[in-house]
Amino acid sequence: MLRRERRSVVATEAIGPYTLLRVERGTVNPGRPGQFFMLEAPGRLLPRPMSLALAPPGELAFLIDPIGPGTRALCTLAPGDEVGVLGPLGNGFDLDVERPLLVGGGIGVAPLPYLSERLGGPPAVLGFRTSWHAEAAELVPNAEVVLEPTYVTEAMPAGRDVLACGPEPMLEAVRRLTPNAQLAWEAPMACGYGACYGCVVEIDGELKRLCMEGPVLAAA
Repeated sequence: MLRRERRSVVATEAIGPYTLLRVERGTVNPGRPGQFFMLEAPGRLLPRPMSLALAPPGELAFLIDPIGPGTRALCTLAPGDEVGVLGPLGNGFDLDVERPLLVGGGIGVAPLPYLSERLGGPPAVLGFRTSWHAEAAELVPNAEVVLEPTYVTEAMPAGRDVLACGPEPMLEAVRRLTPNAQLAWEAPMACGYGACYGCVVEIDGELKRLCMEGPVLAAA
């Protein structure tokens, strides 16, 4: 049974508009790439779901886009502050693939550094709005970067096992091109373990709780 644990912040690092939050790992299992953790933002009632970006020895690192009160609060943490951590939760990527290609868009690149490490550094295609946002690509080796108005689907080579994370329009486009892709969907979450139904999305007429059935789902 998972329990929420308090962990000390090791460091924060600005990467373009994003913040890389590093916390002590302790006994927390980093899990499989694509799974997520619920992080308690200081002064906020509800935790925020975050993909694990990196798992260096003794640490867990999360790439955070400060777009709301909760994520901004997480980005204001300083070394020595404590944060509540619950996870790993949900279903991650299946790593048993022959020719992986990582595809990410915007803050959807968050789980890809850890995924890349676990897969031995496969090629990646990453899309961003601006070159400032594209600074996050430095976390993913062997990455080709495209900027708007170019789409990642225009740069994706054929014949690859695609593992993708990004905004819904990007995932839908990837899905049409590669029906065998694995897609990590994004949605707000309040609990992280299926009780609140706040992360339900409709896919092909079927409702999915991303914290339980996902976040990683087969495209087909």
